[in-house]
Amino acid sequence: MRLLFLGDVVGRPGRDAIAAHLPGLRRDLKLDFVVINGENAAGGFGITQKICEEFYALGADVVTTGNHAWDQRETLSYINTDPRLLRPVNYPPGAPGKGGHVYTTQSGRKVLVVNVMGRLFMDPLDDPFQAVSRELARNVLGGGVQAVIVDMHAEATSEKMAMGHFCDGRASLVVGTHSHVPTADAQVLPGGTAYQTDAGMCGDYDSVIGMRKDIAVARFVRKLPGERLEPGSGEGTLCGVFVETDDRSGLAKSVQPVRMGGRLAPALPAL
Repeated sequence: MRLLFLGDVVGRPGRDAIAAHLPGLRRDLKLDFVVINGENAAGGFGITQKICEEFYALGADVVTTGNHAWDQRETLSYINTDPRLLRPVNYPPGAPGKGGHVYTTQSGRKVLVVNVMGRLFMDPLDDPFQAVSRELARNVLGGGVQAVIVDMHAEATSEKMAMGHFCDGRASLVVGTHSHVPTADAQVLPGGTAYQTDAGMCGDYDSVIGMRKDIAVARFVRKLPGERLEPGSGEGTLCGVFVETDDRSGLAKSVQPVRMGGRLAPALPAL
């Protein structure tokens, strides 16, 4: 199976990068399944129904979130009506929406997507490792599902790496989000799980993690409240991870970073 995961979409530059490049990637890479982390897509804070529908129309199958999941008030009710929009699975019981779900591709294969949030330097949610373990136990890779994708939305690289090794052999891909900076450690772990500590963002890289650099820098220099952060307005770069899996086991055969447009050096899988 051919899988694509795209990192945090930040504001209009990120949405424009998705619109410019995802349809072509879906066609040229013959993608079976696409996941986008969209938690910063609405002006840098949260996501809306309209944006979700735009992503689906462009070729996304699932949208994941993170600590900004509820920044747009409408998401609290909308998420219950859209099974393709996920929030972290380790929110306490009673939170709206789902954190894990099994989807069916056009060819009839099953894909489990799990969205989970770390706890180091983040909101103190329930144990992410036990939450993911429960999802993996219900949907065994190579058994009931043919692929498993885990979006580990976390601040600490150590916690992301630990999740990768924790899931090794039980997931097709474990990929980090939230840092908005692509890491250079794409690899297939010993047990066959593709891993990258952070997929990077889809947004304007002439910025501070997607936000206007003048406002962000002023906040650090003055240590005083200032203007509200807002996304940069330059050309967006699409960043993500492309994985090919073994059809029988569901484990990864290869993993490669993907970058298109904008300021970063391009990186594309060989076709």
